[in-house]
Amino acid sequence: MQDNKPILIVGLGNPGNEYENTRHNVGFMAVDKIAGDGVIWKSEKKALTLHCEMNGKKTILAKPQTFMNNSGEAVSALMKFYKIPLENLIVIHDDMDIKLGQKKEKIGGGSAGHNGIKSIDNFVGSEYKRIRIGIGHPRDVNSPINPSDWVLGKFSGDEQEIINNIIYNIF
Repeated sequence: MQDNKPILIVGLGNPGNEYENTRHNVGFMAVDKIAGDGVIWKSEKKALTLHCEMNGKKTILAKPQTFMNNSGEAVSALMKFYKIPLENLIVIHDDMDIKLGQKKEKIGGGSAGHNGIKSIDNFVGSEYKRIRIGIGHPRDVNSPINPSDWVLGKFSGDEQEIINNIIYNIF
């Protein structure tokens, strides 16, 4: 991390009420939790942002409003405007290949088919920190649902509780 530059924490998701509490919006849920209740998000650079301080460090929380497949547009615009280096970018997103309730972190790597990550990689490169939150895979529960419908589906009550526990302890 470059200490003299802000940290950009991006939660991935899709804008709109129809996508609230869906598996694909775990990133939005996480940054909402980090932000806390009663905050006012600012619309800028194709994202909703909140400027704050975390652990004494200037931080920008962001929820791209470009839809998942074009997340890189918003991330790139914010990084350029605020002169944020790649090592100060943290992206929180869902991961179907991680069991529900697990969290993994890594720097760089491939997209594993995640279109939001593909978009960000295309715009800014891939060597940034990723916090991957497991949403499980339909095969884990012997479901015939195809993966694209799975990620756009809502969590059951029990699943939401498991996800909330991960999100509440994200940092």
